[in-house]
Amino acid sequence: MSDKKPFYLTTPIFYPNAKLHLGHAYTTTISDTLVRYRRLMGQETYFLTGSDENTQKMVDAALKVGKDPIAFLDEIVSTFKGLYAELGISYDQFIRTTDHQAHWPGAQMLWTKLVEAGDIYKKEYEGLYCVGHEAFITEKDLVDGNCPDHGTAPEKIKEENYFFRLSKYTELLKEKIESGEFKIVPETRRNEILSFIDSGLEDVSFSRPRKADWPPGLGVPVPGDSSQVMYVWCDALSNYITALGYGRDDDLYKKFWPGIHVLGKDILRFHAAIWPAMLMSAKLPLPTTLLVHGFITSGGKKMSKTLGNVIDPEDLLAEYGVDALRYYLTRHINPFEDGDITREHFKEIYNANLANGLGNLVARIMKLAEDYLEAGMRPETAEFPKNYTDAFERFEISHAIDEVFRHVQQLDQKITATEPFKLVKSDPEAGKKLIFDITQELYVIGQMLEPFIPETSKKIKEAVISNKKPATIFPRKE
Repeated sequence: MSDKKPFYLTTPIFYPNAKLHLGHAYTTTISDTLVRYRRLMGQETYFLTGSDENTQKMVDAALKVGKDPIAFLDEIVSTFKGLYAELGISYDQFIRTTDHQAHWPGAQMLWTKLVEAGDIYKKEYEGLYCVGHEAFITEKDLVDGNCPDHGTAPEKIKEENYFFRLSKYTELLKEKIESGEFKIVPETRRNEILSFIDSGLEDVSFSRPRKADWPPGLGVPVPGDSSQVMYVWCDALSNYITALGYGRDDDLYKKFWPGIHVLGKDILRFHAAIWPAMLMSAKLPLPTTLLVHGFITSGGKKMSKTLGNVIDPEDLLAEYGVDALRYYLTRHINPFEDGDITREHFKEIYNANLANGLGNLVARIMKLAEDYLEAGMRPETAEFPKNYTDAFERFEISHAIDEVFRHVQQLDQKITATEPFKLVKSDPEAGKKLIFDITQELYVIGQMLEPFIPETSKKIKEAVISNKKPATIFPRKE
C-alpha cells in the first residue's frame, strides 16, 4: 500500500462552547483508527482535527460566564486537546478558525474564487436562525415551533447577507454522487442526500453582519466588505483545505488533497451538498469519500442531563483506561448505524473480552514464553488476514476488530487443544517449538490491534520481544 497516494483524513471541527462529549470522542477515535491502520500498512498520512471558533454560540457561552470570548476559547480548546491526548488521538494538526495565519488567507481566497465564478450575490434575507446549529432552518424543520435537535425556538432574523448559488450545482452534484466520483458511505446516507437533492437545492446565506459583541479578531471578514463576516460555510468548511496551506504555502495541499471526511449524520447536508458545490464553483477537487456515522445513545435514548443518562468519556477513561474505551467504541458501535452504551454493558464487555479474554491470553502465553524460551526473540511480521484489510478498505471498523478477536479466540482454543504446558515437559523440543509458534501468533495479534488499542498493542509486542510477561493489561473490575 506504500505506493498509494498519501492518505488525508479529517474530523469535523467542533464548537468550543462546552466540553466534548462521547459522540465527539467516537468521531475522533474511529478517525484515529483509520489513520493508524494506513500508517500500519506503510502509507503516508495526514490527520486533521480542530475547532470551529467564529460562532455566536461560542460568544454567548463566553459572555454567560463573564469571560472574554478569546480567553474562553483558549480554555475550551485546551480541554479538547486534553481529551484527545487521553484518547491517544494521533492528529498531525489542530486547526483553529480564529488563526489569522493558518486559516483566514485560504478562506478568503476560496470566497474570491466563488465570486469569480459568479456564484456570490447580495440580498436581503428574512429567516429562522437556530443559534444551536449556527444555521438558518425552515418552518418544516421545526417540531412544535422548536428546533428538533436543541428544543429551542429559533430567532426570526431580517438582514442583508451575501448568498451562494447552491441551486446552480444541483444536477452536477447529483451526477458526481451517482457516478461514485464523490463517494458517500454508507449507502443509506448516500440515498438520503440524493433524495434531499431531488427535493431541490436552494441558495444559502453565506455571510452575516459583524455583531457588536464580537471582539476584534473573531470572524473572517468578507473580502472587500469588512462590515460582513463569513458565515459558517466558507469559514468552517474551508478548514479542510486551509489547514493544508490552500491560499498560502500549498505544498501540503498539493500532496494530500483530496481526502476523506469523517462526520456525524447530523451534518451530512453541509458536507454532501454545500461543501462539494463550493469546491466545484472554485474548480477544486471534491473529497474522495464521506464516512457518515450515527449517534451514540444510552439505554436506547438520546443522552441528556434531564434523563440522567449522560456518560462522560472522562469518567470511563479514569475508571477503565484509554484502550478499554477505544475498544468499546471501535468494536461495539457500528460506524454505519446508531450505537448504544450503558455503564453496565461497558463493564460486562470489559471483563468478558478484555480482562478474561485478551488480557488472560497474553498472561498465559507470556508466562510460558518467559519460562521456556530464550530471550531476544525477533518475531516475523506476517501478512495481515484479508478479512481484516478488506474490512478497513470498506470502513467496516467493527468488522476489522471482530477479525482480530476471532484470532484471539482461535489462539485460546489452540492452547486448550495442544496443552503446551504439558507438552514442553514430555517433549521439550516439540513443546518449545509450539510455545514459540503461539508467541509469534500473539505478536501478530498485537500488530493487528495497533489501530484500535495502541497502548495494549505496544505492551504485547514489547512483551514478546523482551520475552517477559507484562503486568496485568486489563485488571478485572468487580
